[in-house]
Amino acid sequence: MTADETTYQPPETPLSQELRLPDGPVDLASHDPRATPGYPGKGKKDADAVRLAIEPELSELQERLYASGRSGVEGTPSVLVVLQGMDTSGKGGIIRHAIGMVDPQGVQLKAFKAPTEEERAHHYLWRIRTALPQPGMIGIFDRSHYEDVLVPRVRGELDEDAVGRRLAEIAQFEQELVAGGTRLVKCFLHISADKQLERLMERLDNPDKHWKYNPGDVDSRRDWPAYQRAYIEVLGATSTATAPWYVIPADRKWYRNWAVAQLLLEQLRALDLQWPRADFDVAVEKKRLAATRDVAAS
Repeated sequence: MTADETTYQPPETPLSQELRLPDGPVDLASHDPRATPGYPGKGKKDADAVRLAIEPELSELQERLYASGRSGVEGTPSVLVVLQGMDTSGKGGIIRHAIGMVDPQGVQLKAFKAPTEEERAHHYLWRIRTALPQPGMIGIFDRSHYEDVLVPRVRGELDEDAVGRRLAEIAQFEQELVAGGTRLVKCFLHISADKQLERLMERLDNPDKHWKYNPGDVDSRRDWPAYQRAYIEVLGATSTATAPWYVIPADRKWYRNWAVAQLLLEQLRALDLQWPRADFDVAVEKKRLAATRDVAAS
């Protein structure tokens, strides 16, 4: 089934409301990783068609954003999509199938791994600040500044007070980003332990996927309960009115990819983007261009 063979009906309730982390104590157990909230289709069989049906509008809105940035329109915003989750939760798949629907010229992608020696010589937010999207751009963080809390928290490198200070600092940093014109879309990719095991085993079973397998993933998996506790702490401390977290059920790849694309579409719609106006006389330029009609014959 293709996008032309289905009539796309958007979710009755904005997906940003469906997936937004509720206020109050965080209870990840209450979020089903296999759930499909807000999905307007029939399931996996029409997932590609449903996802591709939003591509025309998503692509146009992203082009308007990019055009405004390229034209130097004052006050042009940027968008930053933060993809955070356990190994195999689907960050790469989202980048290919959801973010892949927009013009790559308008996308800044940054994957954060363990800090380099140079990065460790600076404040932990230094490498984040240097990777922020410029006005008119959509930035994608494959992992993010939250790694600088989650990993040391699980490894015991930060005590409770240090974690609290760092989370407060991150919340303040994000408030400054939003105030400066960046729209934050923070996606926690919520995968189950069983599904992660299945996906890691699939990588080992398929030689074509061995390059995606990291033996360190098994070590992280052994710390699954500690990471879940760390995520609960992080999500609860940094989901704010202006920079909320969205909990994306990630066990079903087809839903996960559609959900992030739909969230991005809703964020771009909310920006009320317009095409930048010409800074030249269009009528004059038409006459000048017409006068060059025979230039190839000269």
